[in-house]
Amino acid sequence: MTKKLAFGKSASINRPPLFFGLYYQFWKVRMKIFIESIDKGIWDAIVNGPFIPKHEKDDVFIEKTLVLMD
Repeated sequence: MTKKLAFGKSASINRPPLFFGLYYQFWKVRMKIFIESIDKGIWDAIVNGPFIPKHEKDDVFIEKTLVLMD
């Protein structure tokens, strides 16, 4: 009998690890490492949420609005 590997038949550093419904903790660690290898800032955004620029006016922080130039 062949045992099914937790990481699939062929693991690659160019593709994210696939989750097959088993071994979630193992996949979770591999996914975190994969995302951090692309850019540490991406993982920080996943954990902390996106960075929202703000400015202070009269001791109150207000979110900056996005201004698109035509």
